[in-house]
Amino acid sequence: MSRIGRKPIVIPAGVEVKVDEIEHSVTVKGPKGTLNSKFHPLMTVKVEGNEILVTRPNDDKEARSLHGLTRTNISNMVEGVMHGFEKKLEVQGVGYRVAKQGTQLVMNLGYSHQVFVPETEDIKIDVPDATTIIIKGIDKQKVGQFAAEVREKRPPEPYKGKGIRYAGEHIIRKEGKAGKGKK
Repeated sequence: MSRIGRKPIVIPAGVEVKVDEIEHSVTVKGPKGTLNSKFHPLMTVKVEGNEILVTRPNDDKEARSLHGLTRTNISNMVEGVMHGFEKKLEVQGVGYRVAKQGTQLVMNLGYSHQVFVPETEDIKIDVPDATTIIIKGIDKQKVGQFAAEVREKRPPEPYKGKGIRYAGEHIIRKEGKAGKGKK
C-alpha cells in the first residue's frame, strides 16, 4: 500500500475542509484564501475529526498511482491556505536586472527591449533587489508554473551561466571553443 497515501493529513486550526463526494471535489478554506480541486472518482476522501483520510478501493495499478497523488495534492492545498508557497529566482548576467512597476515585473535581460510580466490575482511578485525575484501564492502548481514561465524569458545558458535560474539551481557549465594551438 502507498506509504504517502496512507498518511492522514492533519487539519490545522483555522482551516476548514469540505468534501463533495458527488462531484468528487475538495474545498479548503484558510487564512490566506480558498482552494478548490477535483479528485479522481476512484479515490475516497473523508474528513474524520481533524484529519483527512484518502483511501482507494483496490490494488489496481491506476488506483495505486492515484492514491499518493490525491493525498499529496490535498496536503498541498492545506499547506497553501495556511502558509502559502514561494519560489525564488536569481538573475545573473552583466546588465541583467529586474524591477517592479506597479503590478508588473519589468526585466532587462539583454534583449533590445524590456520584458514585462504582469501579476495575476492569485500570484504576487516581490523584487527585494535588482537580481532577485520572489513569486508567492497559495496554489503550489500555479506558483511553480508562473516561476517556470518567468524563467523561460531567459533560461541560463551553459557557457557563462547568464540568465534566470531558480535559487540554488546548479547549471552544468560547458567548456568554450578550443582555439588552435600556437605554433
